[in-house]
Amino acid sequence: MTIIRQELKERIAAEIDGKTILVTGGTGSFGRNFVKTVLTCFKPRKIIIFSRDELKQYEMQQQFSAWHNRLRFFIGDVRDQGRLALALRDVDIIVHAAALKQVPAAEYNPMECIKTNINGAENIIESALRRNIRKVIALSTDKAANPINLYGATKLCSDKLFVAANNLAGDQDVHFAVVRYGNVAGSRGSVVPFFKRLAAEHAAEIPITHPEMTRFWITLDEGVFFVLASLARMHGGETFVPKIPSIRITDLASALAPGIPQKVVGIRPGEKIHEIMCPRDDSLHTLEFDDFFIIKPSISFNTKNYNYAQTCLNEIGRPVTPDFEYNSKTNPHFLSVEELRALHEDRP
Repeated sequence: MTIIRQELKERIAAEIDGKTILVTGGTGSFGRNFVKTVLTCFKPRKIIIFSRDELKQYEMQQQFSAWHNRLRFFIGDVRDQGRLALALRDVDIIVHAAALKQVPAAEYNPMECIKTNINGAENIIESALRRNIRKVIALSTDKAANPINLYGATKLCSDKLFVAANNLAGDQDVHFAVVRYGNVAGSRGSVVPFFKRLAAEHAAEIPITHPEMTRFWITLDEGVFFVLASLARMHGGETFVPKIPSIRITDLASALAPGIPQKVVGIRPGEKIHEIMCPRDDSLHTLEFDDFFIIKPSISFNTKNYNYAQTCLNEIGRPVTPDFEYNSKTNPHFLSVEELRALHEDRP
């Protein structure tokens, strides 16, 4: 598990101990890890799992049976505002992880992606305002920066909705922020299980979409703790971006399937060769901190005037250069084949 500074852990504990947290999409890879981490390391009053799949909820109930008195399971869809509002009774914090995320599936089923990722975000916002939820963190993706596919476009729209929601809150003590990070190592839908399966089956070749492709790379543990830290850091309106390494897809294939030839098969619909998390066009709004960036809102809030250069944990940031871009290709930190192999050797 990721090592976290004791001081930061104490500030996170002050934020969530004794609180009720609702996690949308809570049976997914992030949701399961988030719940496990919070129950193991902190003392929430209750965690509510809000998701559509009753089988996954049942399996999660068995997995976390030792904490049954602090877990509640709600079958529901973020598209259904009534059900969502019911689940949010007496909730203090929302972590919004529910989304349709598969890039090709979104290209072929655009309206379904819009209903979940955009209309669902609107439902979260309206329900949070009605229920006076104190803090809402929405998970985003690197694909929302300069999007070229429908999934990225819906997540950019969602990000904008959550940022603007701070204006809708007015004088309410309700705060919305966004966390944006890259590909999660080993998560559902990741290429890692696919490459591992091909290696186990002694496949004749490993398909590579493009030989120069790079991606940002973060572990589930790192993603969870970054979300928790952002809850403690946030004023409202920020987009938090962690400083994380990049990988070359060819290096990942070499690490997970050594000795198997690689075959270039072409990029999929809506796929980029490189990913961006802080676009150059946002450089005037981007602040750099020791371990992360904040993209400030481009709009002004009517009743709020936050100093985003200083987080609620008193961390101090500085403006980036006018031409700054956080790109997986030009990222100064790349994982080597050996580091990738070590990172994934103990993971399923």
